[in-house]
Amino acid sequence: MSTPSKPAASPPSGPGFDADFRARLHELFVWRRDVRRFRGDPVAPGLIEELLADATLAPSVGYSQPWRFVLVETAERRAAVLENFRRSNRQALSAYAGERAKLYASLKLAGLVEAPVHLAVFCEENTAVGDGLGRQTMPETLRYSVVMAVYTLWLAARAHGLGVGWISILDAEEARRSLDVPVDWSLVAYLCIGYPEAEHAEPELARAGWEQRQDPAMSILKR
Repeated sequence: MSTPSKPAASPPSGPGFDADFRARLHELFVWRRDVRRFRGDPVAPGLIEELLADATLAPSVGYSQPWRFVLVETAERRAAVLENFRRSNRQALSAYAGERAKLYASLKLAGLVEAPVHLAVFCEENTAVGDGLGRQTMPETLRYSVVMAVYTLWLAARAHGLGVGWISILDAEEARRSLDVPVDWSLVAYLCIGYPEAEHAEPELARAGWEQRQDPAMSILKR
């Protein structure tokens, strides 16, 4: 007597993302801005922890999870970073001349004074997690993984009505020393987080006339 065969197991199904969700996701991409103008309203500590947990869902090479988050809360350390920015910004300005220099000098390039939350994001260069998988030939993918975590946090923050500003006009090694973190941690991003003064779908640099968005087709090659 033959044994009745079991019905074939159904393949696991993933979450359903419908057209409405995809439209809202595109809207989130559009409204993600590099914010420099913040209101003074505080951000609930629990929300920051939630955003950081979301950030750790980002992909990482070899599942190395090399991101390290430092909440910069003391006035002395914030003041050191602010002075670092001001000095670096003066140096950056000297690279421009004429009308371009005037325009650069008029730009607001950081919300370090106003933002209630300062977050430094580092890459632990010598992490043993992941046992080097995937980064033997391209070690820079370790830092790329941290960038993915930053962008994940950026989108999650925007979904909560928060703005994020990425401060790149810094001496990264000086910032590392000011924050007293291990020498094998490399600064990837210094972020200002808070509620924006105003909402804009268009980037501030585009509104100021510094640069305009390029046609996406210009970035696509076929071989």
